Amino acid sequence: MHHRFAPKAHRFAYRIFLFAIDLDELASLPGRLALFSVGKANVYSLREQDYLPTGETLHRPSPAEAARPAQAGSPSLKARVIRYLAGRGVDLTGGRVVLVTLPRVLGYGFNPVSFYFCYDRDDVPVAALAEVTNTFREMKPYFLGPETRRAQAAGAAFFQRTPKDFYVSPFSDVDVAFDFALREPGERLSIQIDDYCGTDRTLTSLLTGTRRALSGPRLAWWTVKYPLLTLRIIFLIHWHALRLKLKHLPWFSKAARPQDQRDLYRPHGSIAHSLETP
Repeated sequence: MHHRFAPKAHRFAYRIFLFAIDLDELASLPGRLALFSVGKANVYSLREQDYLPTGETLHRPSPAEAARPAQAGSPSLKARVIRYLAGRGVDLTGGRVVLVTLPRVLGYGFNPVSFYFCYDRDDVPVAALAEVTNTFREMKPYFLGPETRRAQAAGAAFFQRTPKDFYVSPFSDVDVAFDFALREPGERLSIQIDDYCGTDRTLTSLLTGTRRALSGPRLAWWTVKYPLLTLRIIFLIHWHALRLKLKHLPWFSKAARPQDQRDLYRPHGSIAHSLETP
């Protein structure tokens, strides 16, 4: 569900499904799921190179990011997550990572946001990542460390408000803040991301759902129930953008503030030339 409060109200909700995959089990899934593959095309597939490209150049790194040692690429997504967290003082050796994401559908992939829930060797949740991707295919990870963790009755959750410094929607400027509430996935999923302009909440986004076992018959049923899911999502993004345009909401150009779009991977050509010293 998305609900925009200002400058004009706009709300929509629709049903999707997400995978929640322990990355240690990723390689074994194709052996028991005929419709799912890793690294090659299928009805549903996952390619590790689609995620957390830490071996690539970071666009306009902030001083904190520039001070971190460069990370070499790795074919293993879990290894990249472990290195990423180690660079931020979190030891994930012997732990596990649960990735909550949309799979590719018939080879086409688009993930507005993926989530990593990270557990130490004692299976204690110690960190989370929200990996946001815009329609320009730029990608920015947001790190929520141990200091953002709070224990709750249904498990731990991570809360943090942080500058966005990223172009996600032409109807939101880049200098607002993301307010994350990421609850670890248990029997239910409950994730909320709000936009704040100063002290005013301008947008809320919710992901909620009930856990279901990942099985071959369920994937076959979802193929019928949610046909061409990733294509549907990208269509709905543009459909609602048109509706917002018709409501005469202010429009922010991506190329207008390139210096304020930072700490992201795979920069679009509209800002890739803007590489001045931060």
